[in-house]
Amino acid sequence: MRCFPTRRFLTLPLLLATLLAISPSLAQNPPFPPPPPRDGGQRPPPPGPGPAGQRYSLEQALSDQAQLHTIAFSGLAFLTGDFATDTFLPPGKVSDYFGFQFMRDTDSAGGGHQGAFLTRIAHAMLAILTPEQRGLLIDLARLQQADIRRFAELRLPLIQAFRQQLEGRKTLSQSAVMQHSARLYALDGQLAYQRAKVMAHVLRSLSPAQRQALAQLKFADSRSWPNGPEPIDKRQMPHGVHVVVMTLASEMFSWQGGSLEADVYFCPERHGMYFGGFGMKTAPAMGRPDYAISTALTGDSGAALLALLDPGQRQLFTDVLAAQRADLAEIVQLRRSIAGELRQLLRGEAADPAKVQAASKRYGELDGRLSYRYAMAFARLRASLSPTQQASIARLRPPAAPHEPKGPFIYSEPVRDLTVPDSAFLFVR
Repeated sequence: MRCFPTRRFLTLPLLLATLLAISPSLAQNPPFPPPPPRDGGQRPPPPGPGPAGQRYSLEQALSDQAQLHTIAFSGLAFLTGDFATDTFLPPGKVSDYFGFQFMRDTDSAGGGHQGAFLTRIAHAMLAILTPEQRGLLIDLARLQQADIRRFAELRLPLIQAFRQQLEGRKTLSQSAVMQHSARLYALDGQLAYQRAKVMAHVLRSLSPAQRQALAQLKFADSRSWPNGPEPIDKRQMPHGVHVVVMTLASEMFSWQGGSLEADVYFCPERHGMYFGGFGMKTAPAMGRPDYAISTALTGDSGAALLALLDPGQRQLFTDVLAAQRADLAEIVQLRRSIAGELRQLLRGEAADPAKVQAASKRYGELDGRLSYRYAMAFARLRASLSPTQQASIARLRPPAAPHEPKGPFIYSEPVRDLTVPDSAFLFVR
């Protein structure tokens, strides 16, 4: 493990509190110059082949084919799953403005969807940091843990309400769904701003020797990353805190090595994450570092579902596709606004948390509207299916392996006693 000289820091809790003070002006006087290059470091490669020669870009994620097959995949997961699998959500889907998804999808070694991908780069990043710098990430993880869990818990009424709509028991209120989703995303924006302030401070505090070591690790080329031991003792912290620390370390690397375009990027499954798609696709990888998540499962399964439907049933999906185009275009602009504001901190410039919050709330409204449309379309589809179609659709779901964790989940962790708040406020009264 590399050893780097330490700097004299304030007491860590005091420094963290100072960094997260309400005033954004602290970023104007970074404690440790010089800043990274203006774009945050190396630019990621242009959209190029990922696993199996697939090409990843925001344009591809927004394409009609990618969106149609992804919506259909979510419908398949929802129709064949249950509340427990709907609750599964990878932790990295929270506050995802730091380029990690782009780095994962464009890894030139094709390893971005293996279980060890995040672990390897998080260990490599943590190994470069001093104990004091790691301590800031650990303290931030402890600070954010309660709100991160609250984010997962705020999802539960939506998941329950969408299930109740599927069963035809009640009628969803679009405005109520959008309003609650805005609450979720306001919290997400708060978490993102806190992360950006602390990660920017740590990155700007790197010594020349640390910067040189960091330069040896290439963005979107996991072949340049070592398979090193874990630099922190995870026994000294709760499991949830350790998960957040690993997320922060991996995102800090992708943020400094990426660009604004990498930060704005999202995969097609990024929105409407309440219908069990991640539970069907990603849950089998949990606890298996060598497991590679299929990059073709979403598209192939979505296409297979559509092939089983008659023209009128397929129209349910194409209607949603047409209705969401304007919302997705606005989402791209909102993500650009949020990510651009956060990236100013990396350059040592002031950032406005109020702008991040306002854009995050609007983002939440739009994702709520997308989710409402999906839930209504899936419910109408279910009501129209023949027994033969139902049986054929059930066979499309991959069989669960014996090792797969059983939900319900808080993110990817199974929980036994999960209290679900009443979802009555999400329905028409």
